[in-house]
Amino acid sequence: MSDTVISVNQLCKSYWIKHQLQGGRKPGQQYERFSEVLARAISAPFRRRNAEEIAASREEFWALQDVSFEVKRGEVLGIIGRNGAGKSTLLKVLSRITEPTSGRVEIDGRVASLLEVGTGFHPELTGRENVFLNGAILGMSRVEIKRKFDEIVAFAEVEKFLDTPVKRYSSGMYVRLAFAVAAHLEPEILIVDEVLAVGDVQFQKKCLGKMQEITQNDGRTILFVSHNLDSILRLTTRTIWLEKGRIKCDALPTETISAYHQNLHDVQPVIILSERKRFPHLLRNLELAAVEFSGSAAKPWIYGFGEDLTFRCRLRVNRPVGHFIFGYAIFNATGVEIASTRIPLHLPAGMSTGDCTVVLSLPGLRLTPGNYALNLGIHSNLGDEDFVDVAARFDVVTNQLAAELFADTIRAASIPTASAEIFRSA
Repeated sequence: MSDTVISVNQLCKSYWIKHQLQGGRKPGQQYERFSEVLARAISAPFRRRNAEEIAASREEFWALQDVSFEVKRGEVLGIIGRNGAGKSTLLKVLSRITEPTSGRVEIDGRVASLLEVGTGFHPELTGRENVFLNGAILGMSRVEIKRKFDEIVAFAEVEKFLDTPVKRYSSGMYVRLAFAVAAHLEPEILIVDEVLAVGDVQFQKKCLGKMQEITQNDGRTILFVSHNLDSILRLTTRTIWLEKGRIKCDALPTETISAYHQNLHDVQPVIILSERKRFPHLLRNLELAAVEFSGSAAKPWIYGFGEDLTFRCRLRVNRPVGHFIFGYAIFNATGVEIASTRIPLHLPAGMSTGDCTVVLSLPGLRLTPGNYALNLGIHSNLGDEDFVDVAARFDVVTNQLAAELFADTIRAASIPTASAEIFRSA
């Protein structure tokens, strides 16, 4: 028996997008008169449109192009990408909701899909009735639904409204009940779209915990689409990045998310900060001019777990200020501040104007693998000198040390004490 439960081979899906032709609108005329619209509508059945008009009225849009991959039994596959990248179209094809234009999809096992809020629910039926209706749509017998009914209701936390028509449910109650049905009716393959974002934070955590339980205890397969990269990182064993209907990267979650972030932010070895927008109140006697990472030669912004993080920040001295405080803050992919430090420094002796460089080192950086943002700021005895929000981004990737520590669960980040030195630039 093969371990492959989903096989996608050269999958393509196209749609025809219609465009409204300008019709009788004259050059430079913004709107047509009502008499012109009426006359064209009356004459339309008798007017033959030539091939050029027909071609100009529609455009072929490829939502998926030559997508190929395989999913093994018990694997948790994450799918990321920008809006319109083709993620939802791919899930609809895999769920047999949409027919592909070309290519082949083979699925071995029963599939349960949660793609949109209330999919498979009838608004006039109660929550109780919709559990049985949705379960039947997913291919479960009435006996199986009854056996799991109490567990489904408890998970969804809708006992009080179980006999209320679901048209009176909030979107959060809708998705809680829909996910509970899909997760508890034992499909071999569970397909989940970003719909979980509708629920509250506590429910999202419960859903992620349930999906982890499904894969670890039952060995079932999950396809998970989300813009929450932290959830993708914690839950998935492999991640695909879709861009304009094509697979750009198919690798471990840390590698795929890193490639995705680099594409979004176009990180360069030396990042010029002089042209970034600033708050008007900043004095800028000292100015953040550039920042440079010193990781590997090929990808200087990427660090292995536990390695020393070192970066160089070039300061432009417009007026001497004496002593000052150099500060940094690190934020994870979800925007949560992980660490911040303020380090007192002095300008090099005898320096009044010109450039100097601050070298900051964080030895043995133990951040959980993922993408991080770096904020930089300078404060002197005169006030706030300069500040750059998201001055740069860097990635921490999995290595042997991380694999050993994170074998069971991802632990809290560990930030070492930072040290810095300053010297006059050459």
